[in-house]
Amino acid sequence: MGLFSFIKNAGAKVFGIGKTTEEEAAEAKMEAAEKTKANNQRAAQAIINNVNSLDLGVEDFFVSVEGDRATINGTAKNQEAREKVILVVGNSNGIAEVNDELTVEEEAPAAIFHTVVSGDSLSKIAKKVYGDAMKYPVIFEANKPMLKHPDKIYPGQVLRIPNLD
Repeated sequence: MGLFSFIKNAGAKVFGIGKTTEEEAAEAKMEAAEKTKANNQRAAQAIINNVNSLDLGVEDFFVSVEGDRATINGTAKNQEAREKVILVVGNSNGIAEVNDELTVEEEAPAAIFHTVVSGDSLSKIAKKVYGDAMKYPVIFEANKPMLKHPDKIYPGQVLRIPNLD
């Protein structure tokens, strides 16, 4: 009996011992891909739950997330519902792009989207867009239920600005 020496990187690769760097890298890449896929699925489900909780009027709503892009599918009852869903999804942390594949039952002119900047308020936006700061309730109402209070907006948030025609 005694201690026997062997060449470390020669011989059979069993039980995952002695894997080459390439094999380890491939396994790590596969594990990372599985983790990313699981995170994307969790994010998509969280977005679906959030949109469904707001009762915006979308049938067969489905979201898939890949990286920072969300693709949305389903049927919105009208253009307003469609735009609100886009905003809810796009204003979710971690989402930079929304690929809108929603269909609409009742077509209507599209609203414009406004990205809030530091110093913005709904009245400043209303003054800029409509020429009347007192029309801020129109913007507030157009963004319910995502907005709970007219003073609770933040830089980077995207708001729906309806056409008054």
